[in-house]
Amino acid sequence: MAEKPQPVRVLYCGVCGLPAEYCEFGPDFEKCKPWLIQNAPQLYPDLIQESNSNAADRVSDQLQSSSITDVTGPSGSSVPKQEPVKRLPGGKIKKKDKQEVIIEKVTRNKRKSITTIKGLELFGVKLSEASKKLGKKFATGASVVKGPTEKDQIDVQGDIAYDIVEFITDTWHDVPESAIYFIEDGKKVPAV
Repeated sequence: MAEKPQPVRVLYCGVCGLPAEYCEFGPDFEKCKPWLIQNAPQLYPDLIQESNSNAADRVSDQLQSSSITDVTGPSGSSVPKQEPVKRLPGGKIKKKDKQEVIIEKVTRNKRKSITTIKGLELFGVKLSEASKKLGKKFATGASVVKGPTEKDQIDVQGDIAYDIVEFITDTWHDVPESAIYFIEDGKKVPAV
């Protein structure tokens, strides 16, 4: 009688979730390396040699660059922690969004207009709740839509730009009046 084939046991990476043999093709191979060295050394013997030589290099670099002023511990550290720089594909640095609300009036069909409000979410405002409040206040239709830059914005039917600044600052106290801008003739103009 023929033996039953035994199932193959596959070791999955604890970091990226791919089979350990395929980690080098995944998006986070640098993060996977320590896990692979510890849990699957037979698959990547080169990593063990590389990590040993890198560790020796790091220790010598630290000894060369250290001085007496660097000895302060985490509790007595006078140097503030820097946030890691977020990078986009291609190595470009990602810019943080400025906290500002931009209001723009768009005319359609020569008579009808739509007022778009962008940037409320940067102040912690839920856009779905904000669109309901705007629709009730101005008795118009208001909805959350994706803008041309793939960010959510609120579209309100009609020209409500005359009262919108006062309504925003009264309803959401976290939004300062100095952070609200109008787009007029393609230029950003402060609402103050």
